[in-house]
Amino acid sequence: MLILECPCCGVLADETELTAGGEAHLKRFGPESSDDEFEGYLFRRENPRGVHFERWRHSHGCGKWFHAARNTVTLEVYGTYSAQTTEPPEAIRQKISGVAPGWKWRLFK
Repeated sequence: MLILECPCCGVLADETELTAGGEAHLKRFGPESSDDEFEGYLFRRENPRGVHFERWRHSHGCGKWFHAARNTVTLEVYGTYSAQTTEPPEAIRQKISGVAPGWKWRLFK
């Protein structure tokens, strides 16, 4: 079972108390965007085997959105952080680099 700590209220919540919101750190495109940009936002997603950044909502708790860094193979959670953050905190990046050599943060377009 996946257990994440909500960084907003500090509660350790299992996946039944949370709602998954897909990949984190995507650039969202509005009405003024081109068809290619909007198509990319809707359909082009990472589906990595390993380190992944996701959006979660503490739906049966404080109701706030947050981001989680985890491994999709081992379900190891590297950390959680505010959804208002544009990239993972340095401490989480270092933790990931320590267990997944060669991993690099990718810039989202």
